[in-house]
Amino acid sequence: MGEASLALQAALRQVAVEIDRQFDLLLPVPQDPRADLYRAMRHAAIGGGKRLRPLLVMATAQIFGVDRACAARVGTAVECIHVYSLIHDDLPAMDDDDIRRGKPTVHRAFGEAAAILAGDCLHALAFEVLAAEATHPDPFVRIELSGALAHAAGPAGMAGGQMMDLEAEKASFDLPTVTRLQAMKTGALIACAVESGAILGRIPPEGRTGLRGYARDLGLAFQIADDILDAEGDEEAAGKKLRKDAGRGKETFLSLLGLDRAREQARLLVRQAVEHLHAFGSEADLLRDIARYVMERDR
Repeated sequence: MGEASLALQAALRQVAVEIDRQFDLLLPVPQDPRADLYRAMRHAAIGGGKRLRPLLVMATAQIFGVDRACAARVGTAVECIHVYSLIHDDLPAMDDDDIRRGKPTVHRAFGEAAAILAGDCLHALAFEVLAAEATHPDPFVRIELSGALAHAAGPAGMAGGQMMDLEAEKASFDLPTVTRLQAMKTGALIACAVESGAILGRIPPEGRTGLRGYARDLGLAFQIADDILDAEGDEEAAGKKLRKDAGRGKETFLSLLGLDRAREQARLLVRQAVEHLHAFGSEADLLRDIARYVMERDR
């Protein structure tokens, strides 16, 4: 792991344990012909990964005094969407990857059909979790959480960004187009994680401006750091295949800006993200630590 504050290191360890526990409880393997489907879901969802999105939900929610168990359920729902997207992105029809989070991709371990179904089921599970009364007693909060996650995952968010990413292999995208692509593909779910913490805290939309600015800049900084990691990182530490984008001729922040400008732009975005939290005191320090960590991580 790259350099992180002691508080952030502890938070990352804690959220990893909590999210793994949630998935373990949600995905018991049945003694019937669906067993391999559940095993495929568990293979993808349990163990590994940064758990950045659940941590963002929980770090934002704690600012507003939200019950941690409720925040963990929402973080798990957001992670369900993230994990489903990784399963489908790794399929031969898209990125055709063999390794994810340091282990075989789901379609390599269980076959393509099981991988597609596992992704579908995790997508459905996200909204099943959000709809449950255990997530929040107020049905209006649950509806708003569901709407925010659906928007972030759909054609105006992650899936739309993935389609643009596929088109990038056939077209030459300029910087504004790549920025839009990444704001959808990567940034939308990161923004939803932060927004969800505020929704849990019953903060009205007009009170979320600073958090939205933080999330927007964090998402772009995260993606630039990811592009740098893809070019310079260690595959063993990253737990996935690197140096793919250049081989496919896709324009990235790195190819358009160059390494030095890209790194400086990411640092600027991190500073801006932190500045967006000026209205908060020490209760938002974990969000500040997450932003600073984005540039130092090795996976």
